[in-house]
Amino acid sequence: MTQHSYKPHGVIPAVLLPFFDDLSIDEVSFRHHIKELSGVPGITALTINCHSTEVGSCTFEEQKQLLAITMDEVGQTTPIVNGIYCDGSLEAQRLAKMAHEGGASALLVFPPGIHTFGQRPEMAIEHFKRIAEVSDLPIIAFQYGLAGGQGYPLSTLLKMVEAVPTIAAIKDWCGNPQLAYRQIQALQTLNPAVNVLSTHSAWLFASLVLGCNGLLSGSGSVIAQLQSELFQAVQNKDLALAQQLHHRIHFTAEVFYSDPFVDMHNRMKEALVLLGKLPRAVVRPPLYKISDAEIARIKEALQLAGLLSR
Repeated sequence: MTQHSYKPHGVIPAVLLPFFDDLSIDEVSFRHHIKELSGVPGITALTINCHSTEVGSCTFEEQKQLLAITMDEVGQTTPIVNGIYCDGSLEAQRLAKMAHEGGASALLVFPPGIHTFGQRPEMAIEHFKRIAEVSDLPIIAFQYGLAGGQGYPLSTLLKMVEAVPTIAAIKDWCGNPQLAYRQIQALQTLNPAVNVLSTHSAWLFASLVLGCNGLLSGSGSVIAQLQSELFQAVQNKDLALAQQLHHRIHFTAEVFYSDPFVDMHNRMKEALVLLGKLPRAVVRPPLYKISDAEIARIKEALQLAGLLSR
């Protein structure tokens, strides 16, 4: 295997996956969606085969197909992060090998849902080591909240990085500003640095001000331009502009990440329909279409954010 030089950083939208009414993949709409996102100034990569693409309802072959489509459409100009979403380390290896051979630039490794790796650091290390055995692609470790049992304590993260040098970043969803800052200080000062990519979309401005070297978020499928401008404003220490952009983003965050939380990407699809960027907002079961009243709230939020005319 060759050593890959890509370093996950900057603004990385996690894309959505359009479906037809019969629940099959709408390839034409998907191509249009990823092409548009890749053209947004400041976007450094795109993420597929993740929560936002409803990966839990996609087969191995469909995930392989999505990577092939993405590489064909934007892979020559945009780095592609491919999600590794499964419970077993052997299946994680199969997915990682597929992504490596398919041309991905990095892997986003989700914590297995049936295990609490935070309580057994050796399990986490073993999982990531097995992935690194079949691919030297840079790894982004998805950091969940510790309260749910799937997050990695900082001490475990440091052990993982030491044991698996291809871990190049974390997607931080720890849910705690104090812990988020500790992670930034501990990981981004390593040599080489392990970048912290915020996915705290409900408080994105605050998490970026703490010093994250990027963001990776499903809401970037709708507000990539605003996220890119916010990230750059924070990098430039332009507080006034960053506050203005945060105010606009706040309206979308309030509706996308409201309860029930599971509907976040469902809502983002409806937003793209309202914006004329998707023909329909079909989701695969067990996800279920949201109500007309909620769609109306999304429309109002898009208007308040200056993304949709009244």
